[in-house]
Amino acid sequence: MKAVTWQGREKVSVDEVPDPQIQQPTDAVIEVTSTAICGSDLHLYSVLGPFLSPGDILGHETMGIVREVGSAVTGIKPGDRVVVPFNISCGDCWMCNRGLFAQCETTQVREKGSGAALFGYTELYGSVPGGQAQFLRVPQAQFGPIVIPEGVPDERVLYLSDILPTAWQGVEYAELPDDGTLAVLGLGPVGQLATRIARLRGHRVIGVDHVPERLALAAANGVETLDLNTVDDVAAALIELTGGRGPDGVLEAVGMEAHGSPVQSAMMET
Repeated sequence: MKAVTWQGREKVSVDEVPDPQIQQPTDAVIEVTSTAICGSDLHLYSVLGPFLSPGDILGHETMGIVREVGSAVTGIKPGDRVVVPFNISCGDCWMCNRGLFAQCETTQVREKGSGAALFGYTELYGSVPGGQAQFLRVPQAQFGPIVIPEGVPDERVLYLSDILPTAWQGVEYAELPDDGTLAVLGLGPVGQLATRIARLRGHRVIGVDHVPERLALAAANGVETLDLNTVDDVAAALIELTGGRGPDGVLEAVGMEAHGSPVQSAMMET
């Protein structure tokens, strides 16, 4: 099959690689119909390169058609359309039973001190081949994949693999009161989705960024915006906009490599 593989710092390529096979009774193999490039993949392109090996298959936002299932997989069957979550979780361990799927004890990469295994995301998270490929082996398929109803196009549900649940959970963690105000720092894809989720729930939302197009997109969806290019003190501006008390919750959606910190950038490069 063809797959997107990491070949070195800021170098990826589409290569022929072996088709995935069922390795465990809890595995499934899907034929990929849609996959996405996540902002998190940019970390692999550069900063997290030391934790990748040439030939590693990238991608963790994936959906497709089930082609084969292991003997322990009963919730899905060949022919089903499924979307596959980024986290690889068993659904039945101590952590999973408490809703802490990113810390699944069955797939947790303990030797690296990290959480549950992830698709296409370095040796820190299990070196599991990713979904920017024609086929994908899905571990823990008895729990992870979500069946998609017939007639729903891929573009309506692909975001359920990672980015939309990330934004939704961020708003959940903010624990806003019914009339609360949410400040969202960073208006990239996760930040944009978070602002819309909070607006959908009836909250006042203030978005902070420095990219004109991102600020305009947020404003077009009813979000008040703060432009970092024109505001010297974001905290003071947020306090002023909220009657002197500050927002009820703050969601940080900037990510790893924020601009404007040359010391931190140098440390990451090192």
